[in-house]
Amino acid sequence: MELSIEFFPPKTSDGFEKLLKTRELLNSQIRPSFYSVTYGAGGSTQAGTLQTVKEIHKSGQVVAPHLSCVGNSRDQVRELLRYFRDLGIRRMVALRGDLPSGMGQYGEFHHANELVEFIRLETADWFHIEVAAYPEVHPQAKSPEKDVEFFVQKVQAGANSAITQYFFNSDSYFRFVDEVKKKGVDVPIVPGIMPITSSAQLLRFSDACGSEVPRWVRLRLQSYGDDTASIKSFGEEVVTSLCEKLMTSGVPGLHFYCLNQAEPVLRVTKNLNLV
Repeated sequence: MELSIEFFPPKTSDGFEKLLKTRELLNSQIRPSFYSVTYGAGGSTQAGTLQTVKEIHKSGQVVAPHLSCVGNSRDQVRELLRYFRDLGIRRMVALRGDLPSGMGQYGEFHHANELVEFIRLETADWFHIEVAAYPEVHPQAKSPEKDVEFFVQKVQAGANSAITQYFFNSDSYFRFVDEVKKKGVDVPIVPGIMPITSSAQLLRFSDACGSEVPRWVRLRLQSYGDDTASIKSFGEEVVTSLCEKLMTSGVPGLHFYCLNQAEPVLRVTKNLNLV
């Protein structure tokens, strides 16, 4: 089973050094199949993405840069594709992306399927393309049916596999996989896993991205107040149990949104006997 990790590009030199140590620790314990690196719509964030991608690739590990529709013209995407291809990178995560505050509209690509189609036209089969999937429905989707339809369009445009938004209800994942299979889509759909280390952070992220935190989990987290140790211990139990259910059902992999921290991922993977 494939394990993979998502990083975000650090904004400081200290953050970059911390990221290198995190990667070394993860490599020594679980040897991820690949690392993905998120991509922002602003200049400094883009530069951080390119630096992080280049460093990981230079170390000999597989890296999958994120590429989004936001703020990018066809020429800009073409230039980035050439840059990654010249480095020898063979994997990529193609996303629509979210408009940052103050940015009024997308670039020349409005939807991820358009971006995937363009990557295929420019580079043929050079890149293994991952796309996003939303088991609990994208927060901006008009309906669950439309959300499934959009996912199918991304695969038809040339996506090889998908990584889901994180979730805590495994039934939502299994139902989504069943629904897209009924549409004739059978690419690997890897569950996205979010370790729980902070109550406030998790609830803030979840409210923003539309991931449901079950009421019993939310209330238990709130009951711990500022007791960080109890929050982490409980979060570890919840995420380990979720991963066990997914693995028992034969998922193709687990993709951890590690927030540039190694320990929460290592505690869960150790519980799963994956270390």
